[in-house]
Order: sequence, then structure tokens, then C-alpha cells
Amino acid sequence: MARATGTKRAILDATLELAATKGITGTTMDEVAERAGVAKGSLYYNFSSKDRLFEELLQEGVGALADTLRAARGDLQGRAAIEALIGALLDRIAAHPSLAKLMAAEIFRTDRSWQKTLFALRHEALAVFAEAIAEAKPESVDRGSCGLMASSVFGAVLMAGLEWLVFEPARPSAEVAAAILDSLSGGLLGGDPPAPR
Repeated sequence: MARATGTKRAILDATLELAATKGITGTTMDEVAERAGVAKGSLYYNFSSKDRLFEELLQEGVGALADTLRAARGDLQGRAAIEALIGALLDRIAAHPSLAKLMAAEIFRTDRSWQKTLFALRHEALAVFAEAIAEAKPESVDRGSCGLMASSVFGAVLMAGLEWLVFEPARPSAEVAAAILDSLSGGLLGGDPPAPR
């Protein structure tokens, strides 16, 4: 998806800024128009509804995240791929904290009109992690665990990244990545996995 420009970009940026602090429910179209510096008519010309506005915002953000992850992985495999993906996701969170907050708040909401779009894009981003995990731990493919492991890693990085930005912003991202990798090293990146229950 191409990145929006001009008036549309100003609207999307204002929406993201407001939603990160007020939540989607607490953000009104009037506030978006005011923050973006556009007339309300212009807002509705570009986005027919609040639902459509947030759907496009999340579609653009999560789509760009999936692209970033694919680029970070490149030709890397196994542990090197997982390390690159964790680093890229942390960098993306640091560069776009408002989007990370919005994703964390919305990812499990099932009552939103854009949930199918968000689910498909989330699946696309997680697939990059799942492929690297399948290479690092081939036995997880047989157990059908790659998707759950990918969700676990993605969620851990997202939450650790937000914790880092809020509580320890001076800590270098490499240290955050190392801590995440260390927490995974007992199962995903080395050692014996726990026995299935």
C-alpha cells in the first residue's frame, strides 16, 4: 500500500496522534479535523466514516510493518533471521510509538469493523516470524506450534518495546533486543523445549 500524502497524510497523522492518547472510541472526527488543520468536509471527502479512517490507518501501519519485517529478514535464516526480526520490530516501535500503542490496544478487539483487515495484516507480519521459527526449530512445524510461537515472540517484542519506551527510553535498543533474545533462549533459540502437556 502506498503511503498517503498531502491532506490525507495530515489526517492520518492527526488520527494516530489522537488515538494513541485518547483511544479510538475517545477520538472524534471533529478533533481529527482540528488537529489535522482541515475542514470537516475535507475529512469526510477523504474518509467516509470514522471506521474507514481507522481501517486505513491500521492497514497502512501494519502493512508497512510487514514490509519492514520482510526486508529485515532478507536471506537470513534461523537464529540470525529471528534476531534481525526482533531488532527491526523494536526499531519500528521506537520510530512509531503511537502506532505500536494503537496496535497493542486494538489487536484483540473483535467488535471493530476493520478487524478482518487488521487480522489479515497481522497474519502477514506473523508469517515472517513463523517462517524463521520453522527454520530455527523444525520440530515445531511437526507440532503445529510455529504460529503460536510467532505470536508469542511478536507480542513479547511489542510489549517489551512499549515498556522500554515508557520506562527506560535511555536504554539502547540492542540491550532490549538482547534481553528479549535471552528470555527466548531456553526454548526457541536453544536448549530443550518443554515437554508437551
